[in-house]
Amino acid sequence: MAQVFVTGGSGFIGRVLVRRLLDEGHAVLVLVRNAASAEVVTALGARPVTGQLTDPATWQDAVTGSEVVFHLAAETDITADRARHELVTVEGTRAVVAAARFAGVPRLVHCGSEAALLAGEPLLEVDETAPLRPDSEAAYSATKAAAEQIVLDANGPGLATVSIRPRFVWGPDSSLIEGLVAAARAGQFAWIDGGRHLTDVTHVANAVEGLMLGWTMARPGQAYFVTDQHRVVLREFLEEQFASHGLDTPIPDMDAATAAEQVPVPGRWFLGQPCLLHTDKATSELGYAPVITQAAGLAALRTSLAPGQG
Repeated sequence: MAQVFVTGGSGFIGRVLVRRLLDEGHAVLVLVRNAASAEVVTALGARPVTGQLTDPATWQDAVTGSEVVFHLAAETDITADRARHELVTVEGTRAVVAAARFAGVPRLVHCGSEAALLAGEPLLEVDETAPLRPDSEAAYSATKAAAEQIVLDANGPGLATVSIRPRFVWGPDSSLIEGLVAAARAGQFAWIDGGRHLTDVTHVANAVEGLMLGWTMARPGQAYFVTDQHRVVLREFLEEQFASHGLDTPIPDMDAATAAEQVPVPGRWFLGQPCLLHTDKATSELGYAPVITQAAGLAALRTSLAPGQG
């Protein structure tokens, strides 16, 4: 059993990670910023540590004794202004690196994203040699790139750092999918250019498997893509998700030219472009393989959304 420290542990991916860590017998401490997050963490069975992400002096003492820090906290609202993204995602990551060094933690695993590579062109058959794009016009993408670079640059004697990059994380209680469902219900969602492009996606259990392997198997200083290893047609995949949520609102189509004028980035890139990623590196170096199939994940999603299942 190990002591583990997690940032972002009350979020969608974080909750699943915390549950798995606890199921494996680890003692889990989770940074929280308020009473609501503390309540979520406590209900999971982990110990909340109250502090301000960007002020490590308020929480770094609690990190001492941990064998790994999982850093999942970031600004996930893609509509937030650049200053907010810089503060939470970039300065927050600097603070986590500082806290890990202060506490003498041997390993830091960062939850990255393919969004860190997005700057306009679609990602087509891309592997980890593709460059990060801190120059992206999209604040979310630029700051995810800057944060990952901070993590990987911090790798060295005394602190091994790794970044795991899931794409389009889905599953029960997915904040991403729930946001798209809400947008569709409000008439604020459209199929860009028909929405029939291929994309990789990652069930949350597979994202967490990647994070765990980032702790136990990854080469220090490296980034790894993890996906379901089963590509989908975005429209078909989301129609299945929408149906599971009971959405019957008609969804219009929007041509690419109109989307370029009306849909800001990176949302236009996420939903209007193919995204095809290679996971060979994770497979060969980490022994990564999906722990849940898409069929099983969709069945579990439907069950979780069935009446009376909460």
